[in-house]
Amino acid sequence: MTYVTNGDTRRVERIGIDTVRTRAQSMFRALPASVHELGEMFEGAGQELALVGGPVRDALLGRSSDDLDFTTSARPDETERILRTWVGKRGAIWDMGREFGTLGAQLDGVKVEITTYRTEEYDPNSRKPQVAYGDTIDGDLSRRDFTVNAMAVRLPSLEFIDPFGGLEDLAAGLLRTPVAPEQSFSDDPLRMMRAVRFASTLGFDIEEGTARAIGALAERLTIVSAERVRDELVKLMLGDHPRSALEQMVDLGLAEIVLPELPAMRLEIDEHHRHKDVYTHSLTVLEQAIDLETGPEGPVPGPDFILRFAALMHDCAKPNTRRYEEGGVVTFRFHEVVGARMAKARMKALKFDKETTKAVAHLIELHLRFHGYSDSEWTDSAVRRYVTDAGDQLERLHRLTRADCTTRNKRKAQRLREAYDDLEKRIAELAEQEEISKIRPDLDGRAIMQILGLEPGPAVGKAYAYLLELRMEEGPLGEEEASKRLQEWWAHNGAHDSASATRGNSK
Repeated sequence: MTYVTNGDTRRVERIGIDTVRTRAQSMFRALPASVHELGEMFEGAGQELALVGGPVRDALLGRSSDDLDFTTSARPDETERILRTWVGKRGAIWDMGREFGTLGAQLDGVKVEITTYRTEEYDPNSRKPQVAYGDTIDGDLSRRDFTVNAMAVRLPSLEFIDPFGGLEDLAAGLLRTPVAPEQSFSDDPLRMMRAVRFASTLGFDIEEGTARAIGALAERLTIVSAERVRDELVKLMLGDHPRSALEQMVDLGLAEIVLPELPAMRLEIDEHHRHKDVYTHSLTVLEQAIDLETGPEGPVPGPDFILRFAALMHDCAKPNTRRYEEGGVVTFRFHEVVGARMAKARMKALKFDKETTKAVAHLIELHLRFHGYSDSEWTDSAVRRYVTDAGDQLERLHRLTRADCTTRNKRKAQRLREAYDDLEKRIAELAEQEEISKIRPDLDGRAIMQILGLEPGPAVGKAYAYLLELRMEEGPLGEEEASKRLQEWWAHNGAHDSASATRGNSK
């Protein structure tokens, strides 16, 4: 007897392996007719074709999969010839990476990727494998990352192929390499990141010997390109169990290479949460932020990388900003500002795009702003500034701020929740009265130049800034009142400054 999930690795039922295979085969038989036809075409050409990897694993887990990855005995030229016959005039084929033996094709909405059997030889100092074609499917499966991804289903016969016990490991929720883990991870160090990523996305455990090998070889991850590491980190963060995967990254030494700010937090005591270190607090905030993600129609559809990564990194600067004050008080002044810079630097090193990096850093910089509200009531002006400064990250900031409360003091937690409820209510009320999320001065640049008789230049910018400040402080004034206030300000301040600037430029 064994255990397998019904679409969710956290809910298991006790059934037999034969039942699992029967269930999976029914899913394989339900593949599009064109896929079965493709298998028959390869067989007719004297070649083998098998569905492999993730689609097989997911079928055994009772999950459907949009990926259709195949492996074949045919060399790329032969694969291309068969695919051209398969697609005819109704489909298309493309070169996914012929140097790696991979071609793609689409027919009537069905996409397939087909790769020739491979054996790979690695240069220990190279980021890329040297590809050599193999002759057997068992040999091809042996080069895959984990046994749960080293299972295949031959087409058109639907024969199940599992030379490394992947089905048993799948049932046990265990990640193990098909060959010795030292060889596997030395050959392709990125597999170590995949191990913790699958721990997150599948909820699996890493087999003991495999975990030891990761700990011993973690340093080899430095030869892998930043882009490939980043992609695995993103997939990990978007999984169902990122906390456990991140903890494994720290315990196995991978975080020291990929995200050194995370293990650095372990011994730093948070002045607001003395019962927890900053490391544990940050992981808890991550979990609570995930719980606050919304469905597809909500403002922050989950899984949301920006919210999750900001939650994880929001206190990353505390080790760098810790100071011991008189009376044994520990402070972390400006850790939100320093943390934003640190997060930006780390994301740049991992080759994140500028927009994602900017959003994460912005959330980290603003994550403490709310605490002033809970201490004293804000004016309408302060609420407007909060919304304006948050910009398009306001909904994420709402969730990050709420998630940042991990105190065990129920009375304090309730007080913070009520304070933030009140802030959101006031934001909503102001939004009904004015376009709070798109605050602009009552007069634009063209109107300012017309009223003051100015040409484009710095003086117009100063006048615009004055009107924007006025708008923040007092709300909408209307064009007539704004024009009056602008002329009064210009008479007392702007005209003199403009004249000084003009004289300076004439020298």
